[in-house]
Amino acid sequence: MSKSISAASHEDSFGGRVLSWPERIKGYYGDVRTEMKRVTSPSFKEVRATTTVVIITVFLFGLYFWGVDTLIGRGIDWVLRTLSHRG
Repeated sequence: MSKSISAASHEDSFGGRVLSWPERIKGYYGDVRTEMKRVTSPSFKEVRATTTVVIITVFLFGLYFWGVDTLIGRGIDWVLRTLSHRG
């Protein structure tokens, strides 16, 4: 029992972590290699379709924010002109 406690405390100590570093790095790179084998590249048709969607979405959001900015700007101008004429 005391051996398992001392072994566990050795692995939890700073020295134990430093000594286990090469093995942990090796395991990490093994996991990365396994995951990279599962990665697939999209086809040109898929890239073109998603790029088109992104460009259209950016323009739509741009128009939306331009409209909101214009309305808010005109509203603030109206409020400031109204308040300045009464003073």
